[in-house]
Amino acid sequence: MKNKRFYGNLMLILTALIWGSSFVAQSVGMDYIGPFTFNAIRCIIGGIVLIPIILVMDKVKKESKTKNNNKQLILGGILCGIALFIGSTFQQFGISFTSVGKAGFITALYIVLVPLLGILFKKKVSLKIWLSVFISLIGLYLLCITENFSIGKGDLLVLFCAFFFAIHILLIDYFSPKVNGVKMSCIQFFVAGIISVFPMAIFESPTLASILLAWAPILYAGVLSCGVAYTLQVVAQKNTDPTVASLLLSLESVFAVISGWFILGESLSLKELIGCILVFIAIILAQLPNKNKIL
Repeated sequence: MKNKRFYGNLMLILTALIWGSSFVAQSVGMDYIGPFTFNAIRCIIGGIVLIPIILVMDKVKKESKTKNNNKQLILGGILCGIALFIGSTFQQFGISFTSVGKAGFITALYIVLVPLLGILFKKKVSLKIWLSVFISLIGLYLLCITENFSIGKGDLLVLFCAFFFAIHILLIDYFSPKVNGVKMSCIQFFVAGIISVFPMAIFESPTLASILLAWAPILYAGVLSCGVAYTLQVVAQKNTDPTVASLLLSLESVFAVISGWFILGESLSLKELIGCILVFIAIILAQLPNKNKIL
């Protein structure tokens, strides 16, 4: 049991590493193609990668295929796909105007936003979450606000992305207990990819040559970030405490900064680094278990 937990934790750290470094792939990919083109191709690739995994899982474990379950699966996949499309679009455009490290930390704020949005569903918010919000706001100020008290365009777009990713998490939380998570993820990737095709055709003019130039970041984001990392998360969380899992996955934001510095040569000022630290503290605090059942 201890070995399973150990390897599960290692897989979660690997997942966080893949997700964090994928910010670099997203940034580099847009040197050759537009945001909608990048998202369309990588999401469709992510969906394709999950198909053989689903086939293997079906052979290992037969599931009941009720009509109601299929309806929930399709509905969940479509709604999650729409939320994923909107969040990914804001993120992809935002990365064009801000650094990879800042984008990683601002995106991770969805962890704090999720319980706040839960208020809409009449769920109470604990003092711990309000404290997390306060700390994250200070961190966000140091990370994003300039000397003339304005927020950068890219930072604002990524903040919108965090909001829609929080909605995405709430949708997954609602549908995942009722359906197969990997199948729903596969559907959501195809939905997000197909929706991205329409604005791609209207606003961008991708060529086969430009897409081929971006093959490495596209495959990294599609195969590893969407397909492999998601599967690792699903497998690993079976043998890991949920709180530990969420804490390990929050390392995504740290790996984003490290990847941006190591691969792209990006750097953060002292003020921005302090902001990152405060945001990370807020993220950790938001995921610590409560003594009661209040969010």
